Amino acid sequence: MSKCPACGKTVYFAERKTSLGKDWHSFCLKCTKCKKTLAPGQHSEHEGKPYCTLPCYSAVFGPKGFGRGGTESHDYD
Repeated sequence: MSKCPACGKTVYFAERKTSLGKDWHSFCLKCTKCKKTLAPGQHSEHEGKPYCTLPCYSAVFGPKGFGRGGTESHDYD
């Protein structure tokens, strides 16, 4: 039996959700930032942690600035 990376408890077959190469409880597979419950394969990953693709992953790891994309949002250093 494998252990859930979020809570460390045993994941049984009936409650298993496989994502990011690990087995999770369905209620433990949540966005690291907003805590929204995620579906396997329908989220993004950064350093082994799950994030909902919109808005959290885009906001934290996407382009910075006004509008988060497009010509008006480039940061000039």
